[in-house]
Amino acid sequence: MVNLNSFRGTVTMISDFMISPNDEKAGCYKLFTVENETGETVNFVVSPTTYVVDHAMVAAGDRVTGYYDANAPVPLIYPPQYRALVMVRESPYQNVKADYFNEQLISSDGMLKLNLSPNTLIILPNGQAFSRYPANRNLIVIYGPSTKSIPAQTTPYKIIVMCWESV
Repeated sequence: MVNLNSFRGTVTMISDFMISPNDEKAGCYKLFTVENETGETVNFVVSPTTYVVDHAMVAAGDRVTGYYDANAPVPLIYPPQYRALVMVRESPYQNVKADYFNEQLISSDGMLKLNLSPNTLIILPNGQAFSRYPANRNLIVIYGPSTKSIPAQTTPYKIIVMCWESV
């Protein structure tokens, strides 16, 4: 289980990120600088393995939520710099939550419960069908309306099952 944390804000800058001098992977890694409403800033390293929901192209000015492993080591610099595991460009037409969901499909923060339907698409990041019950896993959930209860309940449109090892 990966312990996901998130940071939400507006992308203020995108630049290439070099992982070493004379890097043969130049251009493959990006650094997204994200600022929230209170002026806090975070840098996300977006790699070729970062799952970008809907393969959305992110640009400066977009509102995003970046998810990272809260247990992964990070450099002691300012602004904080995290390796993005999931990046979501916000859309008014859908909600997205990346989290660990237990046996009852309740998120680790207790704020969202999933009610599956035969129309819920459950897939792996490569687009292939996931053939098991998605409980007790890290999931990216794409959904629309939800109840106002705690936990809020929703029937998701799509669930992406992340088969991560701890990073």
